[in-house]
Amino acid sequence: MVISKSPRVFIAGDEDTPRWRRRKQARPQEIVQAALDLFVEKGYAATRAEEVALRAGVSKGTVYLYFANKQELFEAVVCESLLPILAEANDLLDHFIGNSFDLLEQLLWRWWERVGPTKLSGIMKLVMAEAGNFPEIARFYHNIFIKPAEQLMIRLLQRGIMRGEFRKIDPQQMVHVMTAPMVMLFVWQNSFGRCSGVKNIDPKKHVSTTIDLLKHGLAASTLLVTSHTSRLPKTEKAAIKKQLRSKVSK
Repeated sequence: MVISKSPRVFIAGDEDTPRWRRRKQARPQEIVQAALDLFVEKGYAATRAEEVALRAGVSKGTVYLYFANKQELFEAVVCESLLPILAEANDLLDHFIGNSFDLLEQLLWRWWERVGPTKLSGIMKLVMAEAGNFPEIARFYHNIFIKPAEQLMIRLLQRGIMRGEFRKIDPQQMVHVMTAPMVMLFVWQNSFGRCSGVKNIDPKKHVSTTIDLLKHGLAASTLLVTSHTSRLPKTEKAAIKKQLRSKVSK
C-alpha cells in the first residue's frame, strides 16, 4: 500500500500484486467507501466506527489501524473522492483550446456527471448541516475542496474575459453566482428530493437551464448583439453595434 502526500489518500497496488496483498491494500478504499455511504445516509455526528467497520466488512480495530479518528476518516472521504475530480477539471482547463462558453458547459456537465448521481452529492449538504457543531470538518472541506474549486472557476472567468468572450465582471463575486445553482441542486437531492409527495427537480434540465442562463449572462455585449441580430439587414446591425459601442464608452 502506498500513502500519497495528500492527507490520508490511499492508492491501491497494481494488477501484478498477489491477490492476498491486493485484498489488504484495498481495505482503506473499502473503509472510505463505507464511511461515505454512512456519512451521507446518517450524517457525520450519527456515524459510528463500528458501523463503518460492519459496512466495510472489517473489524473496528482495522478502521483505527488506518484512521485515528472520525475526522481523519471524513478527510479521507473528501480527498479520495473529490480531489481526483478537481484535478481532472483543472487539467481540462489547462489544455482546452476551444471557446470559454464550451469550456464552461463541459465543466458543469462533468461536475454533474461525476458527482450528481452519486453519494458524493450528499457531502455538501452534510457539511452545511453539521458545520455549526463540527466547524473543523467544514474548515477542512472549504480549504481542501471549495477554495480550489472556486479558484478553478475564477480562472475560467478570467480566460473568457481576456479572450473577449465574457463581459467584464468581478470574477471573485461571479464565482459564487455561478456555483450556487449546482450547490442548490445537490442539497435539494439530499433533502427535499428524498421526501415523498415533493415534486423533484429534473437534474438534467436544471443543469441545462443553468448553463443557458450563465452563457447569456456572461456573454460580451458584442457577442449578444451578433446572436440577436444575425437575421437583420447589415445596415441595422451596424447601427445597433455603433449605439452599443457608444454606451460602453460612456
